[in-house]
Amino acid sequence: MSLVVLAVDDEPPALDELAYLLNADGRVAHVHRAGDATEALRVLRDTEVDAVFLDIRMPGLDGMELARILRRFAHPPAIVFVTAYDDGAVDAFDLGVTDYVRKPVRAERLGESLRRVAGLRAAATPATSAAAATLPDEPAIPVELAGTTRMLPRSSVRWVEAQGDYARLHTAEASHLVRVSLATLAERWANAGFVRIHRSFLVQLRLVTELRLTGSGYVVAVDGVELPVSRRHTRELKDRLIRAAKHDWTR
Repeated sequence: MSLVVLAVDDEPPALDELAYLLNADGRVAHVHRAGDATEALRVLRDTEVDAVFLDIRMPGLDGMELARILRRFAHPPAIVFVTAYDDGAVDAFDLGVTDYVRKPVRAERLGESLRRVAGLRAAATPATSAAAATLPDEPAIPVELAGTTRMLPRSSVRWVEAQGDYARLHTAEASHLVRVSLATLAERWANAGFVRIHRSFLVQLRLVTELRLTGSGYVVAVDGVELPVSRRHTRELKDRLIRAAKHDWTR
């Protein structure tokens, strides 16, 4: 599939490098360029693109604000943030971006982003086979893994542990430290079944297999790991577990 993309960066050398790397990939048919968000909107007014590769920190309308505008398009392009910073990870997650690439950009890392964009475009094509008809529209959060930023599906997170102003996301295979507070995740993930059980812990309610009283208080078991439940959260947790169990019985 040949892709038409838009590269947006307010720093000319960075824009030149990004456009060069995009042009060098065989999946890209044409690269439009914009030096700020306003110019990007002018391009998008007249041209349909498959993806926007977008810097976050720009004067005037920044990348996050532009991404929110793009999400309201009738047929929004895929959004890939290309940034030197990781403090936009949570907002990127909320916007459902396709990828989050850290500067300096490497050709192979950009190639992975283009593969994801091509996959999304193919899935949106009516002629696509039923087996690959639609990619799941699942929220994901950017995490660092071996020096590469990857998108971790929220459904793979089992429980979350506070570590100062950061949070550690625990999956079945590994854990990932992200720059976001536990309080922020508790608020944003409440509708996805995550429950605060302690000032330092947030768990996926459906994965709780046991609530048990010990000599030091209540604990829950998630994936064989025991996590403490604070006194202030015990009653709410019990009520949530009972309601969830009743829902399962009566389905």
